[in-house]
Amino acid sequence: MTVIQWFPGHMAKALRQVKENIKKVDIVLELVDARLPESSRNPQLSEILQNKPNIIVLTKKDLANTVKTKEWVNYYEKNGSPALAVNSLKDSLKSIERKITDVLSTKIATQKERGILHKRIRVMCIGIPNVGKSTLLNHLVKKNVAQVGNKPGVTKSQQWLKAGKNLALLDTPGILWPKFEDQIIGKKLALTGAIKDTLFAKDDVALYTLEHFLKNNPKKLTERYHLEEGDLQKTPVDLLLLITKKMGFQYDYDRASDRLILECRKGKLGTYTLDEIPAAS
Repeated sequence: MTVIQWFPGHMAKALRQVKENIKKVDIVLELVDARLPESSRNPQLSEILQNKPNIIVLTKKDLANTVKTKEWVNYYEKNGSPALAVNSLKDSLKSIERKITDVLSTKIATQKERGILHKRIRVMCIGIPNVGKSTLLNHLVKKNVAQVGNKPGVTKSQQWLKAGKNLALLDTPGILWPKFEDQIIGKKLALTGAIKDTLFAKDDVALYTLEHFLKNNPKKLTERYHLEEGDLQKTPVDLLLLITKKMGFQYDYDRASDRLILECRKGKLGTYTLDEIPAAS
């Protein structure tokens, strides 16, 4: 199994910039992927936040299991972390702005008492690569000002953007951490597009995908790849070989793995959530 890892130089630079700018902002939006809320949280960023007011924003909720997304939002709220889930292309600025003003209500009230009636709230947006920061920011400011791409590592620098009359948003590059302690996290990040496709073995991630759907939603596999009920009893390796043939790729399972991963990312296998809420919660 190939070890999955990705921490290019611009990420190290971006991490330093986050540390430098954290004191200049009023609040932080920590964007995580709703399909893997906890696995897509960078522990280094969490350490930097410390006592800074922050909100966990679960992006791409349209691709995640709706019930589990609500459970994750409740889990974070229950454990003292304000949270909300969004579709980066559809949800309005108002929903995020309401959450921000609610978290900063005491500070805003104090400013009003001092005669400061209108001051833009400075918001830093952080998260891992390809979590949807730039897509969300473009939607909020109603302009294509943040570079967007359906691949990780597009944003390489930080920039301030005005959203509505009340917010100033600081976009930052996606930042991973230098070493994944658990390679399952690496597979989850690879499957959802947070790591460059050239940096991991496609068949390893495809097999992980099959394992997940065999356990959690086998019906989607049978529907998408025209499988028989007995096919679900096969090992993930044998099932990948079967799907490869059904795709018309003969024995080119690398090509089939690539197709399987892409279809999963696009929601062709339905909505899914890879992370489970800790049992102790």
